[in-house]
Amino acid sequence: MKDQLVRKAEGVSKRYTVAFKKKVVQELDKGLLNMVELRAKYGIGGKSIISRWSKQYGNLRFNEKAQVGRAMKDRSKQRIKEQDRQIKELQLKVEAYEMLIEVIKQEDGIDLLKKDAAKRSVSLLKPAPEK
Repeated sequence: MKDQLVRKAEGVSKRYTVAFKKKVVQELDKGLLNMVELRAKYGIGGKSIISRWSKQYGNLRFNEKAQVGRAMKDRSKQRIKEQDRQIKELQLKVEAYEMLIEVIKQEDGIDLLKKDAAKRSVSLLKPAPEK
């Protein structure tokens, strides 16, 4: 907590480093904690300070009225949702690579997926039968 404060003026106000502000905003952008939870976690005063930081440093733009919902109580469900999102993203990447491989095969006649070579390499590992 000490490294996040630039200075504390007689208990009146706190000033936070830019790095700390970005860290809090990054956690907010991930969606695992909402603003109220982040304020409690880091002891941040003021109801609108994190939303100001988010507008200043964040990747997500949002309307504060849309944030009025309850956070998920079960953290494992949040992790599952995040993993599902990552799986969908990876599936899109796989589809893009498959399309790229197909285009290269059609336009240049190069088959990047050499299935025969994989079968031959397995047969090379087997010892030759003695005669």
